Amino acid sequence: MKQLLATIILAVSLAALPACSTKAPDLGMANGMFAVCPDDVDCISSQADDAKHKIAPITATGDPNKVMVDLRSAIESIFGAKVVLSEGNYLRAEFRSSVLRTIDDAEFFYDEQAGLIHIHALSRGEALNFPDSRKRIEEVRVNFAKLQ
Repeated sequence: MKQLLATIILAVSLAALPACSTKAPDLGMANGMFAVCPDDVDCISSQADDAKHKIAPITATGDPNKVMVDLRSAIESIFGAKVVLSEGNYLRAEFRSSVLRTIDDAEFFYDEQAGLIHIHALSRGEALNFPDSRKRIEEVRVNFAKLQ
């Protein structure tokens, strides 16, 4: 029994290793648009057209500086979250899972005229990757609403 358990733990550890070590994808915006979500990874976007990848943007109004500070606070209040870039109305964050230590990347853009924060979030790698992006973004949405 102990040998079976040790084998399972080793197999899970080895399978999770690639997901932990993958490098960050190329992110950013081009002409006001995020990259299209690839079909082979867990990905969501407020700019997607299909139901599988679509998520609603976050409603926001007011001074861009305050909105971005509140967004940063909403993200960093989540366990394992870290803002890695914040420039103007654009913010990029990483979310590390507590169990397998996999990383999800997320980027946000505040469109002040539309009163919306657009979202693009995707998981790195495919190994043992559970669809947590949507759940984390919904947690950001709730946390952000509390600060507004």
